Amino acid sequence: MKKFLLLSAVWVFAYEAPAIAEEKSDNRQEGQKRAGVAKTKSHADNTKSGSEKIAVLSRRKVAGGGMMVKHTTPKTVSSLSHDYIAMQSPTSTIESLIQNLPGVVSASEGPLTTSFSTIHIRGMAQAEIGVTLEGMPAANPFTYSTYTPSLVDSENMGQVNVMQGSVDINSPTYNATGAEISASIRRPSDQQNIYVAASGGSYGTNKDFIRYDTGEIGHSGVRAFVSGSYSRSDMWRGEGDIRRWHVDAALTKNWSQGNDSEAIFGFTQAAQGEWLYPSMANWKTYGVNYGLNDQYSAGDTHYVGLNGKNTGAIYGALKNHFSFGHGLSLDAEAYSVEFHGPYYYGESVPVSNGYVGAEKYAHLDDYQNLPGYNPANSKLTSVEVSNWYTISSGLTLVGHWKHRFNTLNFSYWYSYAQEAADERFYAVNSQGQWNGHGAPLTANGGIPIDEDNENGLQQLSSFAVDDKMSFFHDRLTIDGGIRMAMANRQYTQDLPDVTARKSIHNVFVPAPQVLISYRFNPRHQIYVNGTTGYHLPAALSSQLASYSYSTGKAESMPMSDYKPEYMITEEVGYRYNGLLMANVAGFHYNVTNHQVSAESYEPGSTSTISQLINAGGLEAYGVQTEIATHPWHHLSFYASGQYMHTRNGNNIAYEGDYLATKGKQEVGAPKFSGSLGLTYNDGIWFGNFTLQYTDSQYSTLMNDQSIPSYITANLGVGRNLPKIGRVAPKIKLNLVNLGNEHYLSSMYGYTTNATTQHGIVTGKTFTGSQPTYVIASPFVIMATLSANF
Repeated sequence: MKKFLLLSAVWVFAYEAPAIAEEKSDNRQEGQKRAGVAKTKSHADNTKSGSEKIAVLSRRKVAGGGMMVKHTTPKTVSSLSHDYIAMQSPTSTIESLIQNLPGVVSASEGPLTTSFSTIHIRGMAQAEIGVTLEGMPAANPFTYSTYTPSLVDSENMGQVNVMQGSVDINSPTYNATGAEISASIRRPSDQQNIYVAASGGSYGTNKDFIRYDTGEIGHSGVRAFVSGSYSRSDMWRGEGDIRRWHVDAALTKNWSQGNDSEAIFGFTQAAQGEWLYPSMANWKTYGVNYGLNDQYSAGDTHYVGLNGKNTGAIYGALKNHFSFGHGLSLDAEAYSVEFHGPYYYGESVPVSNGYVGAEKYAHLDDYQNLPGYNPANSKLTSVEVSNWYTISSGLTLVGHWKHRFNTLNFSYWYSYAQEAADERFYAVNSQGQWNGHGAPLTANGGIPIDEDNENGLQQLSSFAVDDKMSFFHDRLTIDGGIRMAMANRQYTQDLPDVTARKSIHNVFVPAPQVLISYRFNPRHQIYVNGTTGYHLPAALSSQLASYSYSTGKAESMPMSDYKPEYMITEEVGYRYNGLLMANVAGFHYNVTNHQVSAESYEPGSTSTISQLINAGGLEAYGVQTEIATHPWHHLSFYASGQYMHTRNGNNIAYEGDYLATKGKQEVGAPKFSGSLGLTYNDGIWFGNFTLQYTDSQYSTLMNDQSIPSYITANLGVGRNLPKIGRVAPKIKLNLVNLGNEHYLSSMYGYTTNATTQHGIVTGKTFTGSQPTYVIASPFVIMATLSANF
């Protein structure tokens, strides 16, 4: 009944909402740079009278309070404009912003976080979703984890786009099976401006932000901005705190008509305590109190002093657009993105009869003199410091030739990526203290204890050709293309006595697409597409094993059949852009070699073990809708919803037998989801209210454990205060999770089965392994005072 009422409310809400004014915003696809420049002008310096007029026009034209943006591409795309982003909490991440868009299931962990994201789109997990920022791949190039809090401050976000079910043919991603998130930054404004904001709220959360726009420097055509921010918060559950320092900067140069360059830079340094992810039993026992401990006791690996993340990111890009006349143009971008740790975790290391790799040791070196050593205990409480970094650099070239009714695009992308990771263990004394600058734990005459000493290297070349033909004055378009990727990935595992130290794989993947669109008139459009996407196997665990220091055995095994995940999607959609904006799409997809990463905690530790599973085939079909009105008496409405049915196509091979997973529903894929939004903005007062429903989700491949459905609501209100000379102040209040609902929002680690199961061939008994879950953010209130100078 709850599902029926929600879906009914979505449709009634949308169809009865009054609307006026036709949307005439820019029609370009996401990721095109001129669209970003145009949007910046709409939000430039509000202290200038000309800019105020532009802002008023933008406010009148925006649909759903900025929760829906006009698109004509023959694919299903949902977008958020800066109008909506500016009304949200200043600590928002890309994942928390897009949680109301159709098909998106996003987990928000707290008022502030620097962790990687947990998200699903149409049943595809985070590692299967491409993420780009200004045309740069923004995920870890090997694990595909996205550290979106490290990418850009929300104050600088221009637009966020979600492409459900497909990937842009020129996108620099190789993990995007069937969904892509792309984000752009607000370009430097035409006028000189200083913007400052100070925020504070629940759990000791605060954020200070400043941005300086130079305006056009002389008559050089050069504009720039630079911003900096500092954020801090307490861990709202358990002990610990979070700190983040961030810088964004951009410089643009207009050389001549149709020729321009942009330099973009970002830097982040962050530190936070470790979020602990409960099993269902932990959740039922501790609820939202499940977290790190503030006092140390002997053997306590959950002590706050032993667990945390010190992460950082640096990225830079140089983007150029050249127009050669005669319909010829070229987009060229060079970029480099670096992410680094370390992480650190509490561990219990055997004093005797442990292992370094697969080599056994009798005792730890000089074990009797180690801090915290107790002859009565067989294990030594330690901290594992996991040092790691990844760097990805590349070049993208996209050439365009438009001649009469035909537009031909050629693209080339070259990517070089490398990573390195190793572990060092340090003994913990009786007060829970450790010295990371001292000597690490060693055995067998000085060999450091290590479970994972890896190096990765990858080179990728991707070619794409796309031809678009337009007929009947651009009312009918037929677009066909293919992308071909060639990747070489190699890993080495430098541990004593391991059976496999190096693994090299070469992969070639073709990904064709066909897109057809017909517009009856400027207000009505239908589109049909058939697209493909692929996902290269993730992380070291796909090629080499990591080894336990307790048993010397492999904790995770490489894939026996190393093949990329591959997805074929068909969509039929209808768009309307008149009195209101609407998009309805039906979709169907098939996935082969579907890859699921099973995560579990290592016994006696807060670090996790990852095992990549080839779950075989997956099929899904469904329908999604998105509706928004233009402002009416300063009010605008938004509604979205999705129904999706998934079905696993295979019984998976598992530990010498098969589990009966055929016909089961996909993990992390709710059947129903939907949201409602209401926005008010009269130029002085503004506010936004959203209500979201997410159906229950399975957390195991055997569908023997799940999390229940949940409903959440958020509210943001504010006022533009009277000017004081040239200063234009503003105050804003954001309330997240109204009602303070305590719920599990998503899965952190899947497993094959939570209860005892039996193989369907030999009858082998499989003991249950418990999934782990993400605890959603509690009620949070944030107040922000800002001003333009």
